[in-house]
Amino acid sequence: MGGGLPHPLLYMEILRNALHLEFIELHVWYTWLAMLILFVSALIVRGRLQLVPGGMQNLFEVIIGGLEDFVVSNIGEEGRKVFPVLITLFLFILTMNYIGLIPGCDAPTANLNTNIAMAGFIFLYYNFQGIRKWGFGYIKHFMGPMAGLAPLMLVLELISHCARPLSLTLRLFGNIRGEEIVLVLLFMLAPVFGTLPMYFLFILAKTIQAFIFFMLSMIYLQGALDHAH
Repeated sequence: MGGGLPHPLLYMEILRNALHLEFIELHVWYTWLAMLILFVSALIVRGRLQLVPGGMQNLFEVIIGGLEDFVVSNIGEEGRKVFPVLITLFLFILTMNYIGLIPGCDAPTANLNTNIAMAGFIFLYYNFQGIRKWGFGYIKHFMGPMAGLAPLMLVLELISHCARPLSLTLRLFGNIRGEEIVLVLLFMLAPVFGTLPMYFLFILAKTIQAFIFFMLSMIYLQGALDHAH
């Protein structure tokens, strides 16, 4: 180490060993770190609420208010009911993505297990919302507009819907893991000052990836809540 500060990964290993939690993977620790950051941020903002927002309150109001308007404009007023889940998912993914920008840390979203869990939840959630609203009539969303093609469309739609969790998982994993590999290579070739400008590009890219997951989840919910034609 040359007398410098230990590598962040070493800190995590030391903590795991001290608590005898070697069986817990590092990506789970980073996921808990992301949750801790969000909980602390929420408590800080709630404790400092002002009529005229400023600082973190203003930042959260801009993000949450803007995305809520976006969801309502696409889904309608029903979008307000599902928005808490969508915004929580967006902020959670965004925080996990940003953790990967900390030198020595790894984004939990660069691990397939994290993304599979979130994609599986969205798959169950939008189907639950569709069944809760339409009951048995929700099956019409899988049968297409023509009765004669219903058997074929049912098979195709079921395959399409089952592929959605896989698509969400691999898209997020591939982009985040790819960005982190590129960042490590750039740091090896041109440490610190050569890599610093790229951080701004990766911040934008990681934000976009969180928004894409958010937007696709919203589209799936919109399809489940819309009337079947």
